[in-house]
Amino acid sequence: MKAFIHTIAKPYYNYKNREHLKNQKIQFLRCKPWFEVEGDKTFRLDYNELDENSVVFDLGGYEGQWASDIFSRYRSTIFIFEPYPPYAQKIRERFAKNPKIKTFEFGVAGSTADIPFSISDDSSSSFISSGDTTLIKLVRAQDFFIEHNIKSIDLLKLNIEGGEYDVLEHLIETGFIKNIQNIQVQFHDFIIPDAKQRMERIQASLAKTHEPTYQFEFVWENWKRKK
Repeated sequence: MKAFIHTIAKPYYNYKNREHLKNQKIQFLRCKPWFEVEGDKTFRLDYNELDENSVVFDLGGYEGQWASDIFSRYRSTIFIFEPYPPYAQKIRERFAKNPKIKTFEFGVAGSTADIPFSISDDSSSSFISSGDTTLIKLVRAQDFFIEHNIKSIDLLKLNIEGGEYDVLEHLIETGFIKNIQNIQVQFHDFIIPDAKQRMERIQASLAKTHEPTYQFEFVWENWKRKK
């Protein structure tokens, strides 16, 4: 029996590995134009309308670097959401003396739930099943807004490894999307079924209230509310 398992498992592993390498190559080619314009240092940080009175939501805080860069420029109030406890603790320690940066040890989603979460550095996700796993907490976005009296958001950043679809669909469905000035999002495709079609449906809905200021498909894009 062990020999039979070995016979079928090795080709399956090789297939999965080939798929992974293929996806890596696709993403490398997608990212080249982004890196050429140094998008992480320009597009993702350049928001002339932000100031010390602005409210910024950072979904997928990881190590808190993006939040730190935004704060150093604009002194805005920043809400960081990081559902993996070790990452959240490091973010809390990093900004312990900054009362304008608030860290929450849960994710924001379309509904409240506890879900399994695979740990893989900055690619940790609830949509993959490899490596170490743990349970994380998600909180319904609209409930959070009500509890914390959030009426509007000047910049919403989403880098949540597949969770962006659920969040944006929820914001569109509830109508809160019209209260967000800028939406900076990284869509993910390899781990989400029918990702491109789902992304395009979201973009079509966003186009009713917002317009893109830059778009690098499945890398980063930003939507700004129409005047």
